[in-house]
Amino acid sequence: MSRIGKLPIGVPSGVEVKIEGNVVSVRGPKGTLQREMHPAIHIALENGKVLVTRSSDEPLDRSLHGLTRTLVANMVQGVTTGFTKGLELVGVGYRASKQGNKLVLSVGKSHPVELIPYEGIEVEVPVPTKILVKGMDKEKVGAFAAVVRAQREPEPYKGKGIKYENEVIRRKVGKTGGKKGGKK
Repeated sequence: MSRIGKLPIGVPSGVEVKIEGNVVSVRGPKGTLQREMHPAIHIALENGKVLVTRSSDEPLDRSLHGLTRTLVANMVQGVTTGFTKGLELVGVGYRASKQGNKLVLSVGKSHPVELIPYEGIEVEVPVPTKILVKGMDKEKVGAFAAVVRAQREPEPYKGKGIKYENEVIRRKVGKTGGKKGGKK
């Protein structure tokens, strides 16, 4: 049995979970999330907890068991507290700003890069070298953060670029400079 899949999901007060067939809908203080799950996985609401079970021990059902439980748990967490992904800009002159709804990046290109956040995603720029991507859908938050990071991925020599808050960039040693010329 899946270690993650068998754990019940607690439903906090103020959160309403509806299960109609294989469609799970979660409504809370931040909004509503809805997702269609695989029909091989059974989802039930019992005593204020969501239970996820699988119909058989087939490899596909086993792989979907823990995934489905995690997706439902992320929906519950998303409508209560939401998700935040932090990004840092490292490099001389690299900065971010917010103009209206758009995120404007100055990351060493010949032009400023303007990005419009996905629906349901909020972007904050507390300081010019830090970006916070917030939202209730964990998938969308991660996807938009990846789009922002892809504008200038961190390079391994000086570490310049856009990196996640807790990301560790493996650094490489540059050229050593030794003797010039060829053979002796």
